[in-house]
Amino acid sequence: MLTTFLDIVHIFVCLFLIFVVLLQQGRGGGMGAAFGGGAAQQVFGGRGAGNLLTRATAVCATIFMLTSVSLAYLSSSGDRALRDRVAAEQKKKAEPTQRPKETSAGDDKKPAEGAATGAGAVDEKAAEPKPADPAPKPTH
Repeated sequence: MLTTFLDIVHIFVCLFLIFVVLLQQGRGGGMGAAFGGGAAQQVFGGRGAGNLLTRATAVCATIFMLTSVSLAYLSSSGDRALRDRVAAEQKKKAEPTQRPKETSAGDDKKPAEGAATGAGAVDEKAAEPKPADPAPKPTH
């Protein structure tokens, strides 16, 4: 809603700014002289038309710059929101497919390269000797 309003204001200010700049009298008369700028100077006075058009140009330029910056910021924030939403969807899709690897205490030791694996392999846990039970204490 705000973006649409700013777009409309931006376009009207842009068109009005073009119109005001073209009406200003330059060194050679410019478009102002072609559209009867000489008659307009008589209505506004000697300096009145130049002063009014100069102020109108400054106001239009300021509004044009403000709407440009505002539209750029709003466009950029929309891109950030879209990027965040896409990242969240990708994270959701990645979670069910990636299972954490189940580890146990004996998995820290990996068989050396070339070690026998499969049916003929010896289980490392079974091959390790169990600690002996402590000897019973003699009673006197």
